[in-house]
Amino acid sequence: MKGMIFDLKHYAVHDGPGIRVTVFFKGCPLHCLWCHNPESISPGKELMLMPNRCARCGDCVKACNYGALSQKADGEVVADRNKCTLCGDCLKACAREAIQIVGWETTIPEILAEIEKDRAFFDQSGGGVTLTGGEPLLQPEFTEALIEELKERGLHVALDTSGYAPEDTFLRIAGKSDLVLFDLKLMDEEKHKKFTGVSNRLILHNLRVLDSKTQVPVWARFPLIPGVNDGERNLEEMADFLVSLKNVKLINILPYHKGGVEKFRRLGRETEFQVFEPPTEENIDRVIKFFQEKGFQAKKGG
Repeated sequence: MKGMIFDLKHYAVHDGPGIRVTVFFKGCPLHCLWCHNPESISPGKELMLMPNRCARCGDCVKACNYGALSQKADGEVVADRNKCTLCGDCLKACAREAIQIVGWETTIPEILAEIEKDRAFFDQSGGGVTLTGGEPLLQPEFTEALIEELKERGLHVALDTSGYAPEDTFLRIAGKSDLVLFDLKLMDEEKHKKFTGVSNRLILHNLRVLDSKTQVPVWARFPLIPGVNDGERNLEEMADFLVSLKNVKLINILPYHKGGVEKFRRLGRETEFQVFEPPTEENIDRVIKFFQEKGFQAKKGG
């Protein structure tokens, strides 16, 4: 069995308790206009150019046998991704690693071998493994099998999910996790469609079902996007929804940042996303205080 991932980070401290290994699955059913990891959305491999590393020597252009790469008058390399076969010849020709193919197929034993390197850190810090993305539930068989192997080894497993998956798939896999990091963005369905590309009905339904049928603790994760979801109405509706759930233990406020903007450009997909202004510290504190006054544990990040 093979899965498609685009990153694996050791010593992560922002994706659950303790020191963790975070596995990033490729592919996401949502298309959030503020996405921090736009390379996670497509389920397949992608070509990424990094002009800040490029020597503008043209070696990659010469190595491409499909005419997918060319140079502008100033030497900048550009890609016609419709012609690219992801053969990797350009990567081999580039001495400065200014070209990458994002995403690779891997197996559960390969992932486990990386994870086991950090077992001592898990034991000391109460950490474990977080499966994130993208959306791990887009690869349900692989994700479920990986969780089962991790549990066999006595490792703490956190599932970071948008909740946008068939109910039976979501409930089965989330129910095997030790912690669910559940993304909540907007309560208004039409706004949710506008900014993420999908309805939130299934998302909210799945969280209700998880809460009613399991005891799995949930950390709600709220990406704070000024002008999109920081208004009083959205906050009130979100608090009203979450207060009805018994297993929500924490609300993580995740302030928007512009880290994804350069990635949009590197992928040649800048027209698909929007650039927002990051929230001020005053705005972040206001939202944290709002949820705390509603009786929740809330904090920045996590």
